[in-house]
Amino acid sequence: MNLRRVLAWAALLAAPAARASLLSGETLDTAANVLSWVVIFLVPVVGIGAFLFVHVLPEKIAEKRQHPQKDSIKVLCILSLFFGGLLWPLAWLWAYTRPVLHRSVYGTDRHDDYYLELGDLAVSGAMPPEQVAHLRTELIAMEAKGPLSPDLKRLVERLDALPATQAAPVQPVVSAPGPRVVTGGTR
Repeated sequence: MNLRRVLAWAALLAAPAARASLLSGETLDTAANVLSWVVIFLVPVVGIGAFLFVHVLPEKIAEKRQHPQKDSIKVLCILSLFFGGLLWPLAWLWAYTRPVLHRSVYGTDRHDDYYLELGDLAVSGAMPPEQVAHLRTELIAMEAKGPLSPDLKRLVERLDALPATQAAPVQPVVSAPGPRVVTGGTR
């Protein structure tokens, strides 16, 4: 037991003096001043920048996914800034939702900008005729659901003015209600 005490005391006496910092004197004061300026100015700027970057993520997601209500999501993000970020989770969820009701009412689940970008590609000739025909079919189906926006009406006129080799006119497909034909099985 005595040997243990002697070894413990020897270890304590042999240990170097503890220091709180690797620096000392003027170097320690200079490092503290630099660190204080970084904390006072750089940390808030980086924090505010990161907050704003995260805060506009729902808007960027809605634009990337061609969400038809991306303008409303953008407004909700701005309003969330004034309400301390409380509305931000709603904007995040809204940006990721599929606009099923929007599609049933308006005939599309994409923003008008999507069709305008495709129309610019079609008019410039950078789109194959099959895709131009598909774009026209979608626009006709949307028009059957309700009136198109003025920009989309101009796009339809521009697509109609394309040469016949670039895009053949597409007739809307209207299915009339008729008798149901059931094949096989018994009722």
